[in-house]
Amino acid sequence: MNVTAFSVQHFERSFLQRANQGRHQLALLDTPLTADTAHLAHGALAVSVFTRDDVSAAVLEQLAELGVSYLAVRASGTDHVDLAAARRLGLRVAHVPDYSPYAVAEHAVTLMLALCRHLRQADQQLRANDFRLDHLIGFDLHGKTVGIMGVGRIGGVVARILHGFGCQLLGHDVQPNPELTEKYGLRYVPLPELCAQADIISVHTPLTAATHHLIDDQLLRRMKRGVMLVNTGRGGVLDTAAALRALKSGQLGYLGLDVYENEKALFFADHSQDLLLDDTFARLLTFPNVLLTGHQAYLTREALANIADATLASLNAWALGHSPEHELCAAGTGAPARR
Repeated sequence: MNVTAFSVQHFERSFLQRANQGRHQLALLDTPLTADTAHLAHGALAVSVFTRDDVSAAVLEQLAELGVSYLAVRASGTDHVDLAAARRLGLRVAHVPDYSPYAVAEHAVTLMLALCRHLRQADQQLRANDFRLDHLIGFDLHGKTVGIMGVGRIGGVVARILHGFGCQLLGHDVQPNPELTEKYGLRYVPLPELCAQADIISVHTPLTAATHHLIDDQLLRRMKRGVMLVNTGRGGVLDTAAALRALKSGQLGYLGLDVYENEKALFFADHSQDLLLDDTFARLLTFPNVLLTGHQAYLTREALANIADATLASLNAWALGHSPEHELCAAGTGAPARR
């Protein structure tokens, strides 16, 4: 099967080629999928996309006109994919829901530790031969109350890790997992209660219409003054302008972000020679109590191998006339696939 993969980073290529094992004709493009680049999928029966690609209805219509029948998303989140349009057009869509919860969970805890121990400032001082400790006083994670927003696979691993640190755990999720309560003492509470009690809040909520800007001025005011907020989920869950206001007032004491609501214009590309025109992002960079990474929480060898394997497994299943394990749209019905 001819497959055009968009937004393929250099480091992904070997993983995808190894998983393919020569089965499909892969065209691996570093170009993002947009309305202007969709024509590059000419001759392909399947297309693979990543989080920065434009998979709107208009682009899907172009792909369908080109004869594309299958869409393999190399990520768990599909908020950037117009699934309703895909169903209407008869496009079959699959994603990778469980590539490595450990990668993202460990990165979230890394951000917590780096923030609470001022590691960015410490590194900068030492490189300037400044060995004073006056402004580097941190705090123990042990004994702190951590609220986990979105306690799915990743949030569950975060709970497991932080239980080992001796943290008190709160969770908020539409589908509570009793096993996490039994094993790690995680207590499910309403979101306002989580915000009021937590010293640290870790966000793993998917981006939907209901969760867009879920963390806004009002919710930030419900949090403890000086709270640490870490988001390795989806950038749009946090109203960044509201977060800036909370940082300026001191309501938000620490902010760790691996995702950003306007990241498509910035992340996964070299802008070192460009002017930074995103004033909101530039303002974030001025705060010493803010730590940003460029959507790299998933970036481990294990996760990359799992993403490639799962993506190729979906392509293999389609080529054989089967339904992939992680298909989101059923064949020819215009309805969601059975899960």
